[in-house]
Amino acid sequence: MRTVSGGEVAGILVAVFWAILVSFLAVALARLAQTLKATTKLVADVTDQAVPLLADASQAVRSAQTQIDRVDAIATDVQEVTSNASALSTTVASTFGGPLVKVAAFGYGVRRALGGRKAEDVPAKSPRRTVIVGRTVPAARRSKRNRGNTGK
Repeated sequence: MRTVSGGEVAGILVAVFWAILVSFLAVALARLAQTLKATTKLVADVTDQAVPLLADASQAVRSAQTQIDRVDAIATDVQEVTSNASALSTTVASTFGGPLVKVAAFGYGVRRALGGRKAEDVPAKSPRRTVIVGRTVPAARRSKRNRGNTGK
């Protein structure tokens, strides 16, 4: 039998160590390959789902832009109508406002002149009695006596 030298034992140990190291690296590489396959599949699935969603979102944005353009056109028309109504109101007020006020005032003056004072325009007077040292003067005598002293 042959004896094994120290260098050969060291060589065998190094070879076994390298075999174990290569085995661990092979297992790690196999797991890394599986992870990369799963990641690639996940990215492909996300892409398949994202493309239609992006197309729908793009269509929604285009539709919203169309609606905003319509609302802008409506707002512009409303602003124009408002300014036209304001101008018309100013024109009508300046054209008819002054003369109508004058006609109404004239009509009121004519009614007052022709009709005199109405009973509802004159406040109602309550009959008063004057007391003179224990005696009451009737309202008819009092009014005759006060006609001369009205102060007007």
